Amino acid sequence: MAELEATIYEVKNGAAWITLNRPQNRNALSAVLVSELYDHLLAANEDPAARSIVITGTDPAFCAGADLKSPPGASVEGRRSVPYPQVLTTIMESPKPVIAAVNGAAFAGGLGLVGASDIVVTAEEVQFSFSEVRIGVIPAVISVVCIPKLGTHHAMRLFVTGKRFTGSEAVEMGFAHRAVPRADLETAVDEELDMINRGGPNAVVECKRLVRRVPQLTIEEGFRETAEWSGRMFRSDEAAEGMAAFREKRTAAWIGQ
Repeated sequence: MAELEATIYEVKNGAAWITLNRPQNRNALSAVLVSELYDHLLAANEDPAARSIVITGTDPAFCAGADLKSPPGASVEGRRSVPYPQVLTTIMESPKPVIAAVNGAAFAGGLGLVGASDIVVTAEEVQFSFSEVRIGVIPAVISVVCIPKLGTHHAMRLFVTGKRFTGSEAVEMGFAHRAVPRADLETAVDEELDMINRGGPNAVVECKRLVRRVPQLTIEEGFRETAEWSGRMFRSDEAAEGMAAFREKRTAAWIGQ
């Protein structure tokens, strides 16, 4: 291979693994990397072999933030320009659960991938930082996906100080779900994938939609819309199979497929 691929796509354990692969630049978000990441996300959404998507990095880092020499959205010969918000929106709107497997340092814009992901598993000792303020800018775009997880209480301090925090501290603040020793990271991600794979495929898709949709509704709208939603799901063939498997004390047909 003449040139290192900026991202790697592979399917394992029923998930599309997308690996940021510019270790020489700490997986910084270059225009080429962002364009490839976007293409791989679209491919994963259409891949029948993948029920989930995992985003990780080639050691030693997860993502160091924007590549200042070739930032996301910059024009690259032979490639279309992909704005970073388009990538984050694609992660959030993907019908499949997206897991961030944070293997190493995640700084600045790289934290947008963490904020946009549905499940976050991190190595406990890795360093996070909203470091933008240290170079005189702000975490503007990624604030859209990070503040909802951190809340204004934690976001204010982390944004205005650029303070570093660990994977374990990220869990305490609600920014990540699990923190494990680096050597156990892939095993922990596989455990999450196994749990997802035990759920009905359509139910998993609808659960992600539910979590994204309900906060946008008033209480009245929420009860009305979710009652209709629940009715549709209970009438589905998948629900019939799931309830039959439960009654008959057997494995549902979708498990192991």
